[in-house]
Amino acid sequence: MTNKIKQQMTEALLELEEASKHNIKPGDILVIGCSSSEIMGKCIGTGSSEEAASAVMSVLLPFVKKYGLYLAVQCCEHLNRSLVVERACMEKYDLSEVWVVPQLHAGGAMAMQAKKCFKEPVMVEDIKMKASLGIDIGGTFIGMHMHAVVVPIHAKTRKIGEANITMARTRPKYVGGPRAIYDASYMR
Repeated sequence: MTNKIKQQMTEALLELEEASKHNIKPGDILVIGCSSSEIMGKCIGTGSSEEAASAVMSVLLPFVKKYGLYLAVQCCEHLNRSLVVERACMEKYDLSEVWVVPQLHAGGAMAMQAKKCFKEPVMVEDIKMKASLGIDIGGTFIGMHMHAVVVPIHAKTRKIGEANITMARTRPKYVGGPRAIYDASYMR
């Protein structure tokens, strides 16, 4: 199952990259919500899997590093969807630190992986709608962290393990009227 998860995650990230490559900037935030239970074919919150979370993270971290992104890993609703981020991200975006340690059934396996893998992980209450890219594995609802305007990515990769996956990028808001002209690079 681990190899399948890695392969599907790789395919999903290639599609995210293709749909977003003109808009990705170093220092942007990619937010991920991930139900390892759903990946394993169980109902969200009922079968957390450190193995599944580790497989996702092993593919995700090189992608984040390649583009110089910050990764924000959303915890489950039991921790009010707080996030694990690097301290540098917290400081750059002036985020509010909170004090909690994610567990399998309060925070989730993916948040636990972030705590293990990040150089200087901290927990923050929210990321103030600053994420430019998003991945939702298993219906975890990451929209509250995304910068307006969210553009869904209609990818061919629809599952990671048994979990549905949706991805999004953002673009600046359109302003103006009939005379306005827009930068075509954001329309891709």
